[in-house]
Amino acid sequence: MRTLYLDCSMGAAGDMLCAALLELLPDRDGFVKKLNDLKIPGIEYRLEKAEKCGITGSHMTVLINGLDEAHLNSDSVHHHAHVHEDSHEHDHASSHHDHHDHPSHSHHTLKDIEHIVREHLDIPSAVRNDILEVYNLIADAESQVHGKPVSEIHFHEVGTLDAIADITAVCLLFHEIEADEVIASPIHVGSGFVKCAHGTLPVPAPATALLLKGIPIYSSNIEGELCTPTGAALLRHFVTRFGDMPLITVDQIGYGMGHKDFPRANLLRALLGESMTTSISNNDLGVLVLSCNVDDMTAEEISFAMDRLFEAGAREVFTVPIGMKKSRPGTLIEVILSSEKKDEIVKTLFKHTSTIGIRETHMNRYCMNRTIEKIDTTIGQIQQKRSIGFGIEKTKYEYDDLAKIAAEKNLTLKEVRQIIHAETQ
Repeated sequence: MRTLYLDCSMGAAGDMLCAALLELLPDRDGFVKKLNDLKIPGIEYRLEKAEKCGITGSHMTVLINGLDEAHLNSDSVHHHAHVHEDSHEHDHASSHHDHHDHPSHSHHTLKDIEHIVREHLDIPSAVRNDILEVYNLIADAESQVHGKPVSEIHFHEVGTLDAIADITAVCLLFHEIEADEVIASPIHVGSGFVKCAHGTLPVPAPATALLLKGIPIYSSNIEGELCTPTGAALLRHFVTRFGDMPLITVDQIGYGMGHKDFPRANLLRALLGESMTTSISNNDLGVLVLSCNVDDMTAEEISFAMDRLFEAGAREVFTVPIGMKKSRPGTLIEVILSSEKKDEIVKTLFKHTSTIGIRETHMNRYCMNRTIEKIDTTIGQIQQKRSIGFGIEKTKYEYDDLAKIAAEKNLTLKEVRQIIHAETQ
């Protein structure tokens, strides 16, 4: 499975995501030209080499009406929404510069942004929808923070153009890369406080915190806003799940650099390759094992309990003969299950076994991708299980089908396998 893993150990911002993903493409300059050919009003993209702590990567600079983001930040007052991205220099601060040096800026509503995206950008409809969905996430978060309807949320003009540039580029890159799944690490949000037009706010800023709701995040002794609202919204929209890096054979690595310098390398790392597992959900990758020991149940009672455990949703149930205290022979009952089935399995174990205590173990499992295909033969139809993964392929005929044909044709299982093998080779 084609998997994209995003290392957000130094947070995430729109331009950092953009640069990291862009480094995964074979023709970076061609893609930057493609971005500039979109002719977003007032926007020019420039991909530049950058270095952090001895690591070389890229930074995407967005020029707005000929000026880069750093110049515009000093003049951009974000009265209503945190939409301006600049690689952890998203300070939300009011300008102390002479406003006669730069023209004043108007504000845009979500409807204005939709007009820009739908009427001015020649992009696939799927990408257009992604852009608007990301912007809606930001607007919804700002709406909740300020206690106003989305229709009353305004975005500063400079912040609007900057965010549209970042969001458009990232959405196009995800469309270009076409990963089957996107996994991200827990997100480092930074620490301390950030200044904005509304006052001094804790990190993560309120809108960012809402966008990261339900996503694993953490802080550290690094002061600053490491995850910006646009970065949070993009991750929320595109990431399939958050967690540790899976088993993956990496083909390409991209580094997207931020402007600021920290004790750690200020970068977002993207790794693209083939995942060694086919699961895309935490419940498939991680499983629980519930176990108990019994020494006073008959074989029939244990068999009955095993059937009830399967009915309750167990993935596997098995027993192991063990020696228990007082030299009594006993049985270890082990149940493999997904976490959402735990309560029902625990209840079933207590109800149908004599145990008064159950042990729980969390485990990871690695699965080959399994498919079942039907094969027609002269002696009947049979199902074949085919498992592929980790560079290995296995096949096996379904036992129930083999047994049925053997009984009907008065053959041994070995003879049935030999006939099928001869006809399918």
